[in-house]
Parts: sequence; C-alpha cells; structure tokens
Amino acid sequence: MILEFLDWIIIVSFLILFVWIGVSFRKTASKSLENFFLGGRNLPWYVAGTSMVATTFAADTPLAVSEIVQKNGVAGNWIWWCFLTGGILTTFFFSRYWRRANILTELELIDIRYSGPEAKFLRLFKAIYLGLFMNILIIGWVNLAFISIIQVFFGIDFSTAMYITFGVMTLAVVYSSASGLLGVAITDMVQFAVAMVGCIILAVLVLNSDEVGGMANLKQNLAPEYFNFFPSFDSGNTVATLGLSIGAFFSFFAVQWWASWYPGSEPGGGGYIAQRMMSTRTEKDSLYATLFFQIAHYCIRPWPWIIVALCAVYLYGNNGVMDPESMSQFSESSRLGFVFTMRDFLPVGLKGLLLVAFISAYLSTISTQLNWGASFIVNDFIKPLKLTKEESLVKSGRWVTLILMLFGVAITNFITSISGVWEFIIECGAGLGLVLILRWYWWRINAWSEITAIIAPFVGFTIGKLFLEPSLDESFLINKGTYLFTVGFSTISWILVTYLTKSTETVVLRSFYKRVKPLGNWKRFSGNTSNKPLLNLIGAWISALGLVYSALFFIGYLLFLEYTLAVIWLSVGITSSLIFYQRLKSIDFTKN
Repeated sequence: MILEFLDWIIIVSFLILFVWIGVSFRKTASKSLENFFLGGRNLPWYVAGTSMVATTFAADTPLAVSEIVQKNGVAGNWIWWCFLTGGILTTFFFSRYWRRANILTELELIDIRYSGPEAKFLRLFKAIYLGLFMNILIIGWVNLAFISIIQVFFGIDFSTAMYITFGVMTLAVVYSSASGLLGVAITDMVQFAVAMVGCIILAVLVLNSDEVGGMANLKQNLAPEYFNFFPSFDSGNTVATLGLSIGAFFSFFAVQWWASWYPGSEPGGGGYIAQRMMSTRTEKDSLYATLFFQIAHYCIRPWPWIIVALCAVYLYGNNGVMDPESMSQFSESSRLGFVFTMRDFLPVGLKGLLLVAFISAYLSTISTQLNWGASFIVNDFIKPLKLTKEESLVKSGRWVTLILMLFGVAITNFITSISGVWEFIIECGAGLGLVLILRWYWWRINAWSEITAIIAPFVGFTIGKLFLEPSLDESFLINKGTYLFTVGFSTISWILVTYLTKSTETVVLRSFYKRVKPLGNWKRFSGNTSNKPLLNLIGAWISALGLVYSALFFIGYLLFLEYTLAVIWLSVGITSSLIFYQRLKSIDFTKN
C-alpha cells in the first residue's frame, strides 16, 4: 500500500464532492427527457465545451499517449492529431445545425432527414448499435485502462482491481442516473480541472527530478527522433528511426478525419459531442463550445502527457535509470510508464491528488457514456416502439443506465488490448464518415446511403483481413493498405446505393431544409444561389486550423527549448488568428 492517510483523505473528499454535485441536480433532471438528457438546453458554452474535453480525457488517454510516444515518438500522435481537421469542420459547418435541429438525440435526426420504413429501421438499429454495442466497447476499454492503473498503483491482481473499478463505476451510475446531463456536465468541470492540474504537477516534478535533470538533459539522452513533430521518411517509404510510414501518415492526415467514425471525433459531429452541442443555450454557444473543445483538446491537454511519456522512456526504457523490475514491466507494456512515474515521483498528498485526477478522468468519461447511451436506448428505441409510457421514460433512463454499467463490466473481461479496440472501431467505421458529413449538405443522401455506409466497412474489413493481408507484402500493411481499401470499398458502395434507390420524400426534405437551413446542394428547396456563406465558413475552417495547429506546435517547441521554431509557429498563429477573427464575424446565427 503506497498511499498515506492524507492521500486517502483527498481521494474520499473528492469522491463525496462528485456524488454531492450530481445528486443535487436530481429534481431538475426528473422534469422531462429534455432535462435528463440535454440539461434543459440551457448550458453556457464554457460548461458544454469543458464537458466535451473532460469526457475525452479518459483514464486510458495518458496511458495511450505514453505507448504512442514510446513506439513512434511525438510524431506518432498524428494518429489522433489528424482528427483536428474534422473537429474544426464540425465547429463551423455543423455545430449550429445540431442546435438548430432542436432534437433530443443525434438519432432523432434520422426522423427529420429521411423517410420510409428504412428510416425507422435505421433509427432503431443505430440505437442498439451505438447505444449498446459500441458504447459498451468504449466503457470496456476505459475500464481496462483504469484497472491497469489500479493494478500498478497498489500492486494487486486483475480481479481485485476489477472489484475496485466496479465500485468507482457505481459512483458514476449514482450521480449520472440521478442528475442527468446537467449534473454530469457540472461535475465534468471539476473533474477536468483536477485532472489537468494533477497531470501538470506530475510533468513538472518528473521532468525536474534528479533522475531526469530537466528538458536539456532529457533531449541529450534520448534519440532526437523522439522529439520530431513530423515523421521523417527514408527513400524506401519506411520509417528512418521513429514515426510513421508515408501511407500511415497519409491515411491519418488526409483520409481518416473524414472517413472514419470514432467516438468523440465523429465526422459532422455525433455522440456526446452532438449531445453537448444540442444542450447549449444558443447556436453561438454551440459553436463556441465546440471551438473551445478543439483548442483545449489539442493544444492544452496533451503536453503534460507527452512530457511524462518522454521521461518514462528515459527512466524505464532499455537503458533506463530506474529499477530493473520496472524496466522489465515497461518493455512489456509501455502504456504503464505514466503510472510508474506517478508511483515513483509523487510525494504524500500528491499521490492522492493524481489518483483523484485519474478517477476524475475515468468518471467523466463513464458518466457521459452511460447518459449518452441511455438517451439512445430510451429516446430512439423504447420511445418509438412505445414500450413504456411517456411519464415513465426518465425512470427508464435510470434503469438503462444501470444495465449499461453491468454490460460494460461484463465486456471488460474479454478486452485484452485498448489499441486493438481502437483499431477495430476505426476500421469498421471506415467510409461511414463522408455520409455523416454530406447528409447535411446534399439532399440526395437517403437512409439507404447511411445503412450501406454502416454495413460496407465490415465487409471491406473482412475482405482485407482474409484475402489482402495474407497475399500482399508487409509494406501494404505498414502503409495502412487494408484501411484505405475499406474506405474505398465503403465509399463506392454507398454512392452506388444512393443512386440506385429512391430519394427521401420531398415533403420531408422541404421540412428539414425549413428547420435547419443548411448550405450546399439544396437549391431546389431554397432558391438561393449564393456561395458566399459557404466560402466564409471555409475561410473560418482553414484559418482556425492554422490557429490551433500553430498553438499546438508553439507550445511544444517552447517546452522542447526550440525557441526559433516556437517563434515561427507563434507568428503563423497570430496571422491565422487575425484572419479567423474576420471570418468569425461573418457567420450568421439564428435565434433559438
């Protein structure tokens, strides 16, 4: 047992605070489904935005970044940095539409956008597919990460750590089922603050410890490739030392952000991101919340993790300076390096605070997944089938929350690799993303398009695994050949089905346009031929991308003592921000 009495006082105090905040919103949540699942549509942008960031800050993310950095250096983070392109796209092209649609869940969009029996089937199917199947996979991998932390921290076996995780998860059920989204969002703000402060403190202590000796010494003792922001390729299209293959980098940066469905980074918005956008007070709040999420998610959050990960490579790697047992464990599972640093470098009190930080990260993700998943099961499966009375739906939401928790605990026992689940979800959503984007901007997309785009990736993924991988050389795999094949197969499939099936009924399309007023190929319903609003959004999208990526690189180079490059990226960021400010002023917001 490595925790002292003060550590336990800190942990218990924060857990009591989280439950108290959640339960205090019980009466508000009980008024209606809108109150329970959307907080009464009254969240200010900073609450909704912080809640988005807190949810994506799961217990697994620092561990995953630690593993990425150990294997591929800083450049390996392009596996998720690439999603910023889609995130900024969502900010300007979709956040206002989600709020304007005035729906309770993202699946309700199916009812107002499509028509026919296929639309009814699609909504019911996605309620189970996303709300249950995908949701418990996410809960399972988050549970596994938290279990890993508990095991290392306390030196206990998997079963004991599982029981502890179940107990902590029960707290999430208590306050999320009692308070609904409003309590979850308010609790998220406290949890995010605790988690960020804890990770920053850890990064400072480890980096400046006697064993590491500061950034200059760290850079002197690690290979320079660890600190590269962009992969370096040789003439054979393979990685020179660390980083990514050309094909992998291309698939991440040029394809993955628009092609793949991934929780928290859905093309066009979706999942708990859409839920937060729909819960805001106004369209402007929705846009600002999503913009704040992109900035905090990509510019602020990752650097403490990356610094700790680099320190862990130095401390516990093959030539590490720590004890042989930890070095051996690190070689088997590099994602545990983050937890080793917590165990070895934090004094009394701060150990408790860092453990609270991970508990906070875990709870914020779990509580959101439970509330979000329950919203799909109740509003998009139970309610359309009239399986319960309207006045009993909130009570049903609380029971479904509990059931999802139990399923999540059960699936955790069968998950052995977090990165394996990530890869499976990305591969089996490859090609779906473009439909989720175009359904807002092209009237011809119909329910069959979306159904095909959900099924086709599984077919393409199977063909790739069974026939392409065994018959092609290793470079095909290194360059993400099977992924790119699945994207192409899925895209061709849904485009063909779109043109071979009837379009959505005109009356539904006209009603959708009147409610949402989307830009793009809707001229037959709007009569408006001006492309200026769309050009303004493109300008805002590109300039905001420049702003956020510049801030990401500026902070990184500053931390790595590369002051010339830091100044260059600061200049790019200032230029981008000036252009962005002008584009932002041109965006029109309708009153809610």
